[in-house]
Amino acid sequence: MGQTLRSQHPDRCITPFRDRHSPGSHLDAVGTYRGDVFDLNDRIALVTGAGQNIGAGIARALAARGATVHVNDVVAERAQQVAVAIRQDGGRAEATPFDVTDLDAVATAVAGIGPVDVLVANAGNGGVGGLPLAPFRDLSPEDWRRIVDVNLFGVMNCCHAVLDGMVERAWGRIIGIVSLAGTMGTRVGVTPYSAGKGGAAAFLRSLALENARSGVTANAVALGLMDTGNPTSLTGIAKGIPVGRLGTPEDVGAICVYLASEEATWVTAQTIHLDGGTSPT
Repeated sequence: MGQTLRSQHPDRCITPFRDRHSPGSHLDAVGTYRGDVFDLNDRIALVTGAGQNIGAGIARALAARGATVHVNDVVAERAQQVAVAIRQDGGRAEATPFDVTDLDAVATAVAGIGPVDVLVANAGNGGVGGLPLAPFRDLSPEDWRRIVDVNLFGVMNCCHAVLDGMVERAWGRIIGIVSLAGTMGTRVGVTPYSAGKGGAAAFLRSLALENARSGVTANAVALGLMDTGNPTSLTGIAKGIPVGRLGTPEDVGAICVYLASEEATWVTAQTIHLDGGTSPT
């Protein structure tokens, strides 16, 4: 970084030669924000489980800030539909279908993409078989292994595939989409889901600390009750959320844009609750 000079403002400094990839590069020469704050141009992003709902919202948000987005889904048609819609809106996107629980398939897909700058590990819920709502004592090992596999090992598989390249390039953003069910617990009958999401959040914290000196950040976003466009009994529950509404894919997309950006360089090893005030800290 260049020599620091005094400006005409006694409480500010001018730092010449700062580029967009250096810490604090979102500030101009006199310490105010540049117009290209949260710029993701030239970044390559992979968003898993992005063929619908929250993942699609994340993919749209990243593309709107300039990223080239690889839209993943286990169902190829869903991934393709989202990618086409992003391109129709002027963004850059490609469909990249694979099953996050298949380590070989993940590695092959990432090798085909090339360098991945931003990973949003969003794929989860109940996976292909759906999420059963039942007390743990009524579930079989086949039930819970499948759910933990997609919500925890799916995250680990994707992180393992992209991490070496991020460390080698000294820049990377890993964002895991988890849930209040994994940070606070719930009694609605999703114990394996809670275990998977809680495990993913814990995994990302340690991964962040292992790589904190390598230019790679890793954070989790713990979601509260979300409106995914499907009428459910959650609509009535929304009245109990402090802000008075369910979360939206756009809410999640906005925080992912921040965490994926240069401006979030100093944010790592965090689990951020995005829940309308449900879990104040």
